[in-house]
Amino acid sequence: MTVPGRRSSTFTRLLRHGFTDPSAAEQLLETPELGPVRDDPVLLDALGATADPDLALLGLVRVVEAQDADERRTLLDTLATAKPLRDRLLGVLGASEALGDHLARHPHDWHALVTYEAADLHPGVAEFERGLAGAADPVALRIAYRRCLLAIAARDVCGTTDVAEAAAELADLATATLRAALAIARAEVPADAAQCRLAVIAMGKCGGHELNYVSDVDVIFVAEPADGFDEGKAMQAAGRLAAHLMRICSETTVEGVIWPVDANLRPEGRNGPLVRTLSSHLAYYHRWAKTWEFQALLKARPVAGDPELGRAYVEAVSPLVWQAADRDNFVADVQKMRRRVVDNIPAAQVERELKLGPGGLRDVEFAVQLLQLVHGRSDATLHSGTTLDALAALAAGGYVGRADAAQLDAAYRFLRAMEHRIQLYRLRRTHLVPEDEADLRRLGRSLGLRTEPVVSLTKEWKRHASVVRRLHEKLFYRPLLDAVAQLAPGETRLSPRAAAHRLEALGYADPAAALRHLEALSSGVSRKAAIQRTLLPVLLGWFADSADPDAGLLGFRKVSDALGKTPWYLRLLRDEGAAAENLARVLSAGRLAPDLLLRAPEAVAILGDPDGLVPRGRAHLEQEVLAAVGRAESAEGAVAAARGVRRRELFRTTAGDLIGSYGTEDSPAEEDPGALVDRVGNAVTDLNAATIAGALRAAVRAEWGETLPTRFTVIGMGRFGGHELSYGSDADVLFVHEPREGVDEQEAARAAGRVVAEMRRLLQLPTADPPLLIDADLRPEGKSGPMARTLGSYEAYYRRWSLVWESQALLRAEVMAGDTELGARFIELIDPLRYPVGGLNDEAVREIRRLKARMESERMPRGADPTLHTKLGRGGLSDVEWTVQLLQMRHGWELPGLRTTRTRSALAAARAAGLIDTEAASILDEAWVLATRVRNGVMLVRGRAGDTFPSDGRELAAVGRYLGYEPGHVGDMLEDYRRLTRRARGIMEELFYGAHL
Repeated sequence: MTVPGRRSSTFTRLLRHGFTDPSAAEQLLETPELGPVRDDPVLLDALGATADPDLALLGLVRVVEAQDADERRTLLDTLATAKPLRDRLLGVLGASEALGDHLARHPHDWHALVTYEAADLHPGVAEFERGLAGAADPVALRIAYRRCLLAIAARDVCGTTDVAEAAAELADLATATLRAALAIARAEVPADAAQCRLAVIAMGKCGGHELNYVSDVDVIFVAEPADGFDEGKAMQAAGRLAAHLMRICSETTVEGVIWPVDANLRPEGRNGPLVRTLSSHLAYYHRWAKTWEFQALLKARPVAGDPELGRAYVEAVSPLVWQAADRDNFVADVQKMRRRVVDNIPAAQVERELKLGPGGLRDVEFAVQLLQLVHGRSDATLHSGTTLDALAALAAGGYVGRADAAQLDAAYRFLRAMEHRIQLYRLRRTHLVPEDEADLRRLGRSLGLRTEPVVSLTKEWKRHASVVRRLHEKLFYRPLLDAVAQLAPGETRLSPRAAAHRLEALGYADPAAALRHLEALSSGVSRKAAIQRTLLPVLLGWFADSADPDAGLLGFRKVSDALGKTPWYLRLLRDEGAAAENLARVLSAGRLAPDLLLRAPEAVAILGDPDGLVPRGRAHLEQEVLAAVGRAESAEGAVAAARGVRRRELFRTTAGDLIGSYGTEDSPAEEDPGALVDRVGNAVTDLNAATIAGALRAAVRAEWGETLPTRFTVIGMGRFGGHELSYGSDADVLFVHEPREGVDEQEAARAAGRVVAEMRRLLQLPTADPPLLIDADLRPEGKSGPMARTLGSYEAYYRRWSLVWESQALLRAEVMAGDTELGARFIELIDPLRYPVGGLNDEAVREIRRLKARMESERMPRGADPTLHTKLGRGGLSDVEWTVQLLQMRHGWELPGLRTTRTRSALAAARAAGLIDTEAASILDEAWVLATRVRNGVMLVRGRAGDTFPSDGRELAAVGRYLGYEPGHVGDMLEDYRRLTRRARGIMEELFYGAHL
């Protein structure tokens, strides 16, 4: 008798054996039907060994209650005396609520767990076919399927089979089930069955012999007409037969479903016919198939129906699978598919996603399949549809390091075991790790984690996921280093041919050169080589994710040769997470940024500074430049220092632009291309203005000391004044001066002329730094006029001789360097010209239109495609800018918002004032931004300016990547550009040439 207030000894024993609700368990143990075994300590020990003792006991009570008296006695006797049955039955009941429900509905199925013979321990398709043999209808098939599943689960939870063997058994059971379903379908529609030969090809995990407990079974149907039957009618019959098979497996009955049969991997997916002939399949694969479809065919395996036809199908498509790596952008396509899968996971589920999330099962599968497709062309030992078998073959062939393969194998097995146990509980298709603590406890215990199962499970899961995240990228690149390094005796290395195959698949145009670079970077025992061996597998992945991997690797070698002995450089790349990725992006995106970096490699430090990619403002730059000029001993030295600052800041700007356009693993690409354009335009304008200010100070100091005989200012014009410079733009300027008090005008003019000449000379001296070209052709009288004029001379010229195009050019005028007060007076002088009171008269408007029409017909380069010329082409920069400038000259006198040198700001003001509707303004703005980005992209990629898309394929692809287009989509880029600029041209013609203006 239990003393009130004290717990019974049974309660305590139940707690010790892992029950979480001992009170409920005590009541269940008092169930009369359990009387013969209630006090048997073996029973309690066996319950305590299950994943969920409470669930196991409840399931046992339900099963025992469902038996008749004789059967109950037999079950309890066997339970008490036969350890194999006890472990199997209670193990299943403690791991699977769904199978407990099945046993309660079909109480005699416990006998499926009694047999313990050799054939029962490792059944194959034949054994499962015998287990399903009596099923003549869909309901009976479901019951027989669950009975077989019961035995698989029992072997799994008891440890008789490992996770790979359990997955293979599930695939074999699926094979037997498809054959049984096809037999039922044939029996129900014998006329259809007689007309055709139908083969069922397993795909996905079923085809790979690694199925889950609950999963769609992916299939492809191939058929041929039977002898003497019309092909058209035979294919219709085959389609009906295939659809009937799918319904038998997929439809919900009183016994639930077996699993959905999914035929969406067939040619054309859901839009294609359910069944095709072999020749139709091959025609599609030869002409239309995408890379992912060949990747999917890697697991194709005939499982049911006509065996000869099934074999013929696999033999026909197999060569196509192993040629997939020869396709353009093969690696990029596979990796893009993987990224797309991750991007489609709901944000709230990413951290719990066992299959598709980062560090999940799909990472292992994609990495292994990628390597198989690259190297399976020349090595048939890799032709396996099973992930773990393929991984072992890759390691045996030296395509993957043995240690890496062993870690990945262990991680994959653990993650698959988690997936199996999660699905087994309720036999529901899910890949999400549960959040409820009771579910996590059951899951942890089912995997053998009995001490603090929730904590231990979370720790092990995160550890294995971390291994997968670290290795799935490294897996592809690490052996490339081993191929050129000195390995330990007996270690298998990647052959030169295999290494070349892998580099070609990654997009390297010159694999031999790439291997030489890898050897130079990774060989030796120095600290530099050791750190670079660690970094290179990741860097190679980033290089491969660019349009020019060869350039990225070569650039990295050059930078490392220059800085490799500098301790801070290696420390930066090793310890600053973003620095190495930023460097890889910059080096592989084109010529301009690497050229700037290699002229002074120490600028790589910018890439590791969290604020290093933010452009410096003009005040900061001018202060630094003028300080450097002040320290120099000569004008040449002063401007060399100023140009050095400009080169460094150009690198900062190009790096920020590239990384903002490409994005990184931790920071997505900038979504607003207009923000990137504005950032580049402002940055290049500010650093050019600061450089010109430095050159002016150096030129004055060299001849006159601190004070020039005449006050002097530099006015920015064109894109310089509009803060819209691209990387390759000249600086359009006007030079204005005014003699100081007591200085003769002629002496002042000579001084101003000499200053201009010296500034231009200094800024164009041949040095390692890029020159800054100054263009003063927009001055009064053009090339025939003096380089510099006094303010009074400008006033007299503009009053008497100014043409309408000169007033239009002055819309961009802004003070950039020199005497700011004189500059302000010049701006005050020209405002009435560029914003005339009352707006332009009709004659002036006609003159502007004539000039624009003449420019379109005369200035377009011969042979240039007018639909792709960013400056003068249809809907390009000129079309948008002239439209906006005409509005500014007509309405700027009354609308202050239009009085700006910046095209986008003026366009926004025109929209706000109702001069342009919102949609039209957006199209013009988008076209202008895109054309500007194309020009910036061309300069970044080629290292020289250009107004049209490159003709070289690799350069064109690089521009496409800069603009956000995935590999293989340059056609889309050109079409999008033409479409947008065509619309912009239509708006321009209406606004610029239209009568209402």
